[in-house]
Amino acid sequence: MKHLFILLSFLILFQTSNAQLFRKEKVSYDANQGKGSTDYNLLRWGYFLGFNSYDFNFDYNQDLRDIYVKRSAGFNVGLIGNLRINDYIDLRLEPGLLITTRELYYSQTYFIGAPTSSDLIREVKSTYIHLPLLVKFSTKRINNFKPFVVGGFSTALNLSSNEDNPDDNRNGQFRTTKNTLFYELGFGIDFYLYNFKFTPSIRGVFGINDELVPDQDLNSPWTSNINSMKTRAILINFTFQ
Repeated sequence: MKHLFILLSFLILFQTSNAQLFRKEKVSYDANQGKGSTDYNLLRWGYFLGFNSYDFNFDYNQDLRDIYVKRSAGFNVGLIGNLRINDYIDLRLEPGLLITTRELYYSQTYFIGAPTSSDLIREVKSTYIHLPLLVKFSTKRINNFKPFVVGGFSTALNLSSNEDNPDDNRNGQFRTTKNTLFYELGFGIDFYLYNFKFTPSIRGVFGINDELVPDQDLNSPWTSNINSMKTRAILINFTFQ
């Protein structure tokens, strides 16, 4: 049902904007309610909605079977502050709320004896307050299109980390750090419409620091073989300015 809603939304947006986008004449009154283009404003504002897919990249101490990470689609929402440097470079701040869930599946080789089915699975829920500082490098505008690449660094506060929880995996609690640093790389296209600028983009997010909070037991089957655990993710955002 969710995928059908997304498809219908895109079809409606495409139908209403088709006449504006696919024409040789440039849209001259974009993103400012007919009052003139905002592309040359020093500061611009907007918001974004989107989806995410989060994973973990593990580095192991011993050569055991890899921990399998089952990913699920998450949700992004946030604001955009854009500082114009020149015609081709912008500095962008995109604070947002990102919600995602990952499930970790362990092999029985991690355990001594016969583990229960609940021992083999750990759910990692994450609610990030995500704060990226990005540099956007755009090409010259081609009619009503403007491709770009973007990159930068970000930090995130995980409200669901359980870092301060005294319970660990013995009580079913998989713990991660509250604060994480990332670097980000992506690309997208600005589409110029009469009343706003619509921008679909895709971005890779790569964790810099180890996010694992080890169990109190140094021989814990859930954390003892993990040398480091870093987030990696794909963000698909739809921006309106």
